[in-house]
Amino acid sequence: MPSFIRYCLTVSVLAMAGFVGFSGAPQAAASTASSSPPRSVYWHNWTDGQGVSHMTKCTFHTYTLKSMSPPAGPQWQDALSTGKAHLISTVQPPHWNGAWHPDPKVQWIIPLKGTWFVQAMDGTRVEMGPGDISLGEDQLSRPDSAGHKGHLAGNVGNGPVTLLVIQLEDEAPTADKPCRFQ
Repeated sequence: MPSFIRYCLTVSVLAMAGFVGFSGAPQAAASTASSSPPRSVYWHNWTDGQGVSHMTKCTFHTYTLKSMSPPAGPQWQDALSTGKAHLISTVQPPHWNGAWHPDPKVQWIIPLKGTWFVQAMDGTRVEMGPGDISLGEDQLSRPDSAGHKGHLAGNVGNGPVTLLVIQLEDEAPTADKPCRFQ
């Protein structure tokens, strides 16, 4: 897939966060250039310098109002990454349990249907469903005394969970940088 198309698809998917709040409740979309830029949240699964993963609630806030493809009207955009990406649609079967593991790549994870959870090594557990966004970046985590490394993930409830995963091929994992995409 050409990089420009990947870029547009990535920005389009992530731009949805500007119009859907963390709770999944619709928020007012910008209608004029004089409107204030939206603020949207994502959960960042990051690693500190000691190799412990954490979940931190972060904000996208550097939106600009412009047309993605003239003559289409302007929409709020926050270009987070412009490198190569792999898009993966995944369906976790009912009662799926991911066990403790680090993310394979720096990746955005967007629940499309159902609810899933991520629990970091520091004990923070976050449940996410449609309208939520997660950035998985715990590749630099190290096993703790119980052998846990990365994060624990699984489905909430009895149904399957559908996720859209956008793996950032050119993005190296970092440590001690929570909320680095703003």
